[in-house]
Amino acid sequence: MTAFDLSRRAMLAGTTATVAVGALGGCARTPVALALTPTAAPQDAVEALLSRIAEQWLVLNPESASSLGIDKDDRAALKARLGDRSPVGLDAVRAMLRASLDDLAALDTSGWDEATRINVDVVRTAYESGLVGMAFAYGDVAVGGWRNSPYVVAQNVGAYLDTPRMLDSDHQIANSADAEAYLARMDAYADQLDGETARLRDAGGMGVIAPDFLLDKNLRQIRIARGGDVAQWDVVQSIARRTATMAGDFAGRAVAMATARIAPALDRQIAELERHRMRADDRAGVWKLPQGDGYYAWALAAATTTTMSPDAVHQMGLTQVAELQSQMDPILRGLGLTQGTVGARMTALGDDPRFQFPDNDEGRAAIIALLEQRIADIRRRMPQAFTVLVPGNVEVKRLPLAEEPGAPGAYGGAGTIDGSVPGRLWINLRNTAIWPRYSLPDLAYHEAIPGHAWQGEYSHRLPLIRTLLQFNAYSEGWALYAEQLADELGVYDADPVERLGYLQSLCFRACRLVVDTGLHAKRWTRAQAIQWFATTNGSSVDEVQGEVDRYCSWPGQACGYKVGHSEINRLRSHASDAMGPRFDVRLFNDAVITGGNVPLTALGRTIERHINERRG
Repeated sequence: MTAFDLSRRAMLAGTTATVAVGALGGCARTPVALALTPTAAPQDAVEALLSRIAEQWLVLNPESASSLGIDKDDRAALKARLGDRSPVGLDAVRAMLRASLDDLAALDTSGWDEATRINVDVVRTAYESGLVGMAFAYGDVAVGGWRNSPYVVAQNVGAYLDTPRMLDSDHQIANSADAEAYLARMDAYADQLDGETARLRDAGGMGVIAPDFLLDKNLRQIRIARGGDVAQWDVVQSIARRTATMAGDFAGRAVAMATARIAPALDRQIAELERHRMRADDRAGVWKLPQGDGYYAWALAAATTTTMSPDAVHQMGLTQVAELQSQMDPILRGLGLTQGTVGARMTALGDDPRFQFPDNDEGRAAIIALLEQRIADIRRRMPQAFTVLVPGNVEVKRLPLAEEPGAPGAYGGAGTIDGSVPGRLWINLRNTAIWPRYSLPDLAYHEAIPGHAWQGEYSHRLPLIRTLLQFNAYSEGWALYAEQLADELGVYDADPVERLGYLQSLCFRACRLVVDTGLHAKRWTRAQAIQWFATTNGSSVDEVQGEVDRYCSWPGQACGYKVGHSEINRLRSHASDAMGPRFDVRLFNDAVITGGNVPLTALGRTIERHINERRG
């Protein structure tokens, strides 16, 4: 049976949807046993098992405990550990996934309520898909997150990016024990790098080599991370800054650790990447890899939680681009922009100095201030869209400089469960030209409120395993739906240019359907993808180039946005038709967001339950 056959089999099992999300790894070399004997109360048994599965997940992914602020009390040991990114670490993940699925299969399903069934289906779907992805024997499989990549390390994949950012943003230091745990993680960071380097060597032996343009970015970024005075590295400065008043010379010890352990590990990874670069070519799609077509079929299924073919996704993108541009055209005409394609006229709008920020510190500060203002405004509007509310605790931060060259334009998420650390809207400010003024309000709604950060706070109220496991199509579909909600709440009523920014954002995501499938299924070149995207959507070449490179290293992920958004709107129309005058969009929004992050098939079940409950 091929890996693609396994993918189809997994998609048809359980919830009939496949998905994978998160970063792999774990310090534990062997999985903790999860045996649990079913009791006479099967729902109690499954709740106990799901709790155990969550704890096992955290053992292998201790960074997740820090991001949620739960690396304390009985989980305090996790604070000194990092995920194991070596081949042995991946073996531990596989064993954990299989053991968890075996234990779930042994449960008596009688008497479960629908919420419990969905909780179990979430785990089954994520874990089954993860095992299918791992059958390809290369790359980084996302189980419990969203980042699937055929490459162990790339311009937006790897410990050299993830771990310093996590240590600075998520690892809290309140006392010397926390500082000691930070130093232990610095030591483990060197092991992560070496584990990835070993997998890079294995990948090279299989002929899995990233395209030359990705490796050039990758090498440029990792050399930034390696270069300069070790004492000035972000990973050193973070602990030095936060322990300045503590005894123990943590700054000096961090410098010693970085010099003796991290720098040599970075050098070894750079050397291996340079060997890959010598063999690289410019073929952008995963079709060039072993079982490449099967890999993309799995990656697309994982990203969309559907069985849509690449051709169907490609056509969906073309259709939606045309529909959205038909809405943009009259607005552009009303602004006096009447000549040329919609994309050409949006390019002209983006070049208008009225909508640009200076490319300096003042301009970057103005971008952050505008985002903060729009977040504050939309937070006050949330009672008009929901009856169940969360605080919306979020801040805006610039991405670290070493990450900017290969990172997406922005991303966001919720903070800790207890609210002590806010959610964040991370924005890439390498070049302010990629952020015309009219594009920023929509960004705030997508990444912060009522988008990713807002939705994440609801997930904190669910069983822990539901907080840990996410699905790309739901996450990104919700974020686009959040943009739509902001429009429905009237944020653009007074400014047609900002409405264009919103519609261009949706069109941007529709273009992704075309470009992602074009690269990986239709064998488009990188240059072809950039040219089509920039001219069709009116985006800058600088922005689009980074986007296309992202799709090359995260196949399928970009397709989750509009697939998920379209399904949420289909379900909304279905609920409105089914309920007639009893339909309340606020209650529909409550049902979608409080039901948690799920495969799209499970979302349909959630809405059917909502319809039946409202009908009485």
